[in-house]
Amino acid sequence: MSDGSRIEWTDATWNPVRGCTKVSSGCKFCYAETLAERFRGVPGHPFEQGFDLRLVPEKLDEPLRWRRPRRIFVNSMSDLFHEDVPTSYIAAVGDVMRRADWHTYQVLTKRHVRMRRLLGTELNWMGNLVHVWFGVSVENRRYGLPRIDALRATPATVRFLSIEPLLEDVGEIDLTGIHWVIVGGESGPNARPMREEWAVNIQRQCREQNVPFFFKQWGGVRKHLNGRLLNGRTFDEYPAMPQSSVTHSRDGRCKVLEIQTRTTGKNTDLSSASSTI
Repeated sequence: MSDGSRIEWTDATWNPVRGCTKVSSGCKFCYAETLAERFRGVPGHPFEQGFDLRLVPEKLDEPLRWRRPRRIFVNSMSDLFHEDVPTSYIAAVGDVMRRADWHTYQVLTKRHVRMRRLLGTELNWMGNLVHVWFGVSVENRRYGLPRIDALRATPATVRFLSIEPLLEDVGEIDLTGIHWVIVGGESGPNARPMREEWAVNIQRQCREQNVPFFFKQWGGVRKHLNGRLLNGRTFDEYPAMPQSSVTHSRDGRCKVLEIQTRTTGKNTDLSSASSTI
C-alpha cells in the first residue's frame, strides 16, 4: 500500500494484485504498465516480473494495519476482476475490506461483465458493503457506454465512473444509478489530447442529473503545468456522507452505515466525516 497517493481522488493505494493485460483503447498507453516495465528483471523489486499478472497475498492484510480512515484505491496497478484472478482471491480481498471497515475502498475495473456477474451471484455480499465503491473506466463510446450500462445493473451501494483518459465526446449519458463521475485527460509522452468541450459536456450532465463531479487533470506530457482548472475552477466533489450515516464500532473506529449518493455540489471529503485514530 502507498500512503499519500498522487492520484487526486484517493488517499492511498493497495495492490494485492499486480500486473494486467490490455482490453480496450484506453489501455494503449497504460501508466501502470509503463511504470512496472521499468523494473522488469530488477532482483527483489516489487515489479521484478514487470507487468505480468500475479497475486500478492502478503499484501492482503495491509488495510488492517492502517488505523486512520483513508480512501483506498484498490489495485491501482491491476484489475481486481481480471479473468486470471481467482474468484476465491477476489473474495479474500473483499473480506479484508469487510473487516477493515473504517476505510472507504474504490474498486475500478474494465472487466464490467465479470464484476456484474460475481457481485450478482456468489460475491453479492461484497456489493452490499456500503464503504466499498465499485466503478468502471470509460474512455469512449465504443467501450465505455456498455460498461456504464453494466455498472448500473451491478449490485453496489456506490457506483462511479472514471472517464479517463477521455478520448472523444461521449455524447449524452444516462447517469441513473451512478453516484460519482471522475473525468481526466491522458498523461505521459504519448498522451492523446482531450478537448475542453468534451469535459464540459460531462460536467454539465452531472450538474443537471445531480451527480458529484471530480475533474482530475488535463493531462498531457507535462500534466502539472496544464493543471486541473475547468471553466476557471476546480471540481473536487465526492458522494456526500451525512452526519447521520456515521457511527463508531466498539473499538472507536469509524463505520459507515449508509451513503447519501447525491450532493448539492459542495466538495464533501469523506475523510473529514470520519474519526482519526
